[in-house]
Amino acid sequence: IGALRWHFLLQSLEDLQKNLCQLGSCLLVIQGEYEPVLRDHVQKWNITQVTLDAEMEPFYKEMEANIRRLGDELGFEVLSLVGHSLYDTKRILDLNGGAPPLTYKRFLHILSLLGDPEVPVRNLRAEDFQRCRAPDPGLAECYRVPLPVDLKIPLKNLSPWRGGETEGLQRLEQHLMDQGWVASFTKPRTIPNSLLPSTTGLSPYFSMGCLSVRTFFYRLSNIYAQAKHHSLPPVSLQGQLLWREFFYTVASATPNFTKMAGNPICLQISWYEDAERLHKWKTAQTGFPWIDAIMTQLRQEGWIHHLARHAVACFLTRGDLWISWEEGMKVFEELLLDADYSINAGNWMWLSASAFFHQYTRIFCPVRFGKRTDPEGQYIRKYLPILKNFPSKYIYEPWTASEEEQKQAGCIIGQDYPFPMVNHKEASDHNLQLMKQVREEQHR
Repeated sequence: IGALRWHFLLQSLEDLQKNLCQLGSCLLVIQGEYEPVLRDHVQKWNITQVTLDAEMEPFYKEMEANIRRLGDELGFEVLSLVGHSLYDTKRILDLNGGAPPLTYKRFLHILSLLGDPEVPVRNLRAEDFQRCRAPDPGLAECYRVPLPVDLKIPLKNLSPWRGGETEGLQRLEQHLMDQGWVASFTKPRTIPNSLLPSTTGLSPYFSMGCLSVRTFFYRLSNIYAQAKHHSLPPVSLQGQLLWREFFYTVASATPNFTKMAGNPICLQISWYEDAERLHKWKTAQTGFPWIDAIMTQLRQEGWIHHLARHAVACFLTRGDLWISWEEGMKVFEELLLDADYSINAGNWMWLSASAFFHQYTRIFCPVRFGKRTDPEGQYIRKYLPILKNFPSKYIYEPWTASEEEQKQAGCIIGQDYPFPMVNHKEASDHNLQLMKQVREEQHR
């Protein structure tokens, strides 16, 4: 993971440590491979129970199996609870009759049979820790939350997003105060290039476990119950939580979910391998200001609007560059604060039209899409200051300005900022024919 996510994680642990200290408890952070760490500390501290989240990812499934084996060997109980998701994905899959295919419509039908998710466990209180013995200061210092310098993580370019439950709860309360906005929220109407998030911006806090997704679900239910009218899934705020749940469920039952090869739900496509073009996309050097502004925000802040994600993902894959979604997924995994195994891979398959999404003829234009919601180009001016002096009519297509106008703007295209790396119309038309051909062949 990248430096921004490391900072977010360490801030989250510091916040947890502070909140536990206020309850008379303490967080001890142990570093190392989990098996030798457990083997050593179970005996050293006489541990009788190990608890963990019931996970869906292959690495953590294997880890849980290994920990259960260790528990049998060393004599400690293993308690695995569904905490990171709304529902137990195994129950959903059982009701679906086993493994995928599982459509979103079928998924919602199964949820209607299950009813609402379990009510979240109440917050811990001081009296819950009355029987806890605070560790001695020497132990607490030995197992303190590591600092970025301890892990050789660079301090420059810190994200404006701060990790931790305290910050996450503040953001939650701030958004829920506007009950009209909550009730009427529809995902497609949010603005991809607004300078401040036009969605809740809570995804990093759910991803890192700073906020309970069930708390959010039930707070939304209370607001919906008091509203005369409210939006519905899949576009409502609760609908966004259910999309998250859908990807978790499918990922948990799909082999090789983060790869194309050996993935039974994924189209097998001969994508181009082009390291130079991939590098230009990753480093915001495509020559399309809106695409480059999005990739710059991603690198600087670790978060971009979901429609902005759609735009850069389409550009990399079926829209313009015809480069594998796996490569884009790896970049997002490194740079996004809310990077998530299931959701990241699921969305990349969706946006590359490799799985789930079949309206593959809809291709995002790297010029018109951004211009529609931000005609003055304020978003581009913020994240690509080299272009800030261009008149609005050129800000999305600076290469169309005359040489004299480029000089007046203080930016010569091809020298200070690159020319577009592709002709969008020609590339997208060509790629559309490739996609039609692939789909027809594999359908046969």
